[in-house]
Amino acid sequence: MQVHISIGENHRFELREALLVYGDRQHSFVTRHQVKLHKAGPPTLEPAQPLSLGFLESLVRSLGGTSSDDVLPENVLAKGDRMIAWWTTACRRQMFYENSEQKATGLNGRTFPQPALVWCVDNGDLKIRALAENRRPAATTTLAVAPFWNLSDDGRVCTGTMRRPNSARAASIPEWERGFYESAFTHANVGRLTRHTGGFEGLWSDLTGKRTPFPVKTLIQLPQTLAEFVRGGRD
Repeated sequence: MQVHISIGENHRFELREALLVYGDRQHSFVTRHQVKLHKAGPPTLEPAQPLSLGFLESLVRSLGGTSSDDVLPENVLAKGDRMIAWWTTACRRQMFYENSEQKATGLNGRTFPQPALVWCVDNGDLKIRALAENRRPAATTTLAVAPFWNLSDDGRVCTGTMRRPNSARAASIPEWERGFYESAFTHANVGRLTRHTGGFEGLWSDLTGKRTPFPVKTLIQLPQTLAEFVRGGRD
């Protein structure tokens, strides 16, 4: 039985350890085992050992992640190795529209008031929710539908040709925001995005060029909390 692998000319890796994953439909745990090699038979596993922090950090680095320290700005709400969540205050931003049915063409390139938003990048996916109050949310703060095209029911952005960084570090936050707003809003992925009586187009038409705050009464409030949004369905 082959118990090594060669990569290129200078690297030859031998089988030394194994991770075993046990689980049911709700929970799982991992055990680490030293591998004992035998000349006349297949490898066998030594007794289970606890996972150390040093081993996990080494594993993360080998998978292309990073466990290095990152100085977090005040707008960051949560941070993991491949996840970061932050919020932005209410502001004004330019938005671009490009729709095959010529909808919202009068909105293209205009500047609009924006609600306060919660952003979450998780494993390369961007999700966005809106906030009814222009202040830093707590874990129990309930969120609202972000009234934008290109978003699915769970707030996930259909990135399409959006330029996005390959990182979930604090330094990449401005790039994620810039990529979102500089890409074209092309279609609606969900039925209802706002409580405005004129619907999506009525809302943004009313806000075109305005310097007044975003009308939070038009937001569709959700039962989802910030903690639930950041977890993304994970236990």
